[in-house]
Amino acid sequence: MSDDGSRGTAARHAELPSGLRDAVDAFARHLALVDNRSAHTVRAYVGDVVSLLDHAARMGVHSPAGLDITVLRSWLARQRTFGAARATLARRAAAARAFSGWAHRTGLTSADPGAALASPRPHRTLPAVLRVERAAQLMPDGDGSDSEAQPAGEQAGEPTGTGPDGPLRLRDRLVLELLYATGVRVSELCGLDLADLDPGRRVLRVLGKGGRERTVPYGVPAGAAIHDWLARGRPALASPHSGEALLLGAKGGRLQATVVRRIVAAAARDAGVPRVTPHGLRHSAATHLLEGGADLRSVQELLGHASLASTQLYTHVSVERLRAAYRQAHPRA
Repeated sequence: MSDDGSRGTAARHAELPSGLRDAVDAFARHLALVDNRSAHTVRAYVGDVVSLLDHAARMGVHSPAGLDITVLRSWLARQRTFGAARATLARRAAAARAFSGWAHRTGLTSADPGAALASPRPHRTLPAVLRVERAAQLMPDGDGSDSEAQPAGEQAGEPTGTGPDGPLRLRDRLVLELLYATGVRVSELCGLDLADLDPGRRVLRVLGKGGRERTVPYGVPAGAAIHDWLARGRPALASPHSGEALLLGAKGGRLQATVVRRIVAAAARDAGVPRVTPHGLRHSAATHLLEGGADLRSVQELLGHASLASTQLYTHVSVERLRAAYRQAHPRA
């Protein structure tokens, strides 16, 4: 029996018995149309469920009705044998539970075997965050004086307008300001449209996970970056296929997440601060809010967390910093 990694999801899907193949296709439509999950989430869940059903078919199961807890546990054990990490096993177990719960609700199974499926708790590491002064170093001055080099987010040879007040410089400044000022996810940032801006109240309308909409405030520096980008940056890059996208790439299309990651990495390198990612700026924003006295519920709303437990992780970061300061400074530490 070969490792799942030796065959792609499409190949395993094509080889499934028709009853299992039809079920996973219907499950994918449910995730996208009813649960309103993102394309990335649907792809991840479907990949895990196809792996599960491929394993079930090898055990002689030809329809969802044949799934039971033995099959689910056998599949997870096989994943562990091939070296899957605890976090990966937890994610795959969650996908299996989601599928079996859906199959039971839709009458494809008489019971829900996933309800009895346990999974290892993933190790939750403390997120890496920048200190306040380091985050300030990362932010451009706003007058274009931070760098004369070509923006790292674009490929050489493209029409970039790379001068200190060029459109890509203005865009990169706005990317950094918004990521830190609002704590939005990189996908949320790239998905922003012009209509999502309310400059008068200095707030953004953000469409988050599961299609949940929230309103996020931003400060004066981000507001200035937005003004400069809309006045001198975006018009220079806009093209017929720009649509309503707020942030644009060098060729006028909607800015992509991969470019945002390069922008942040290059800014950190140029500023001489520790390596940071867009998600690291999100962590930093949340931690600095809590350290500044913001209450947990407000930070939860700002970040778009469905559960307060996700937001509570940031309190651990602040406590660790407090402990470090105590150990360093207190005479009886």
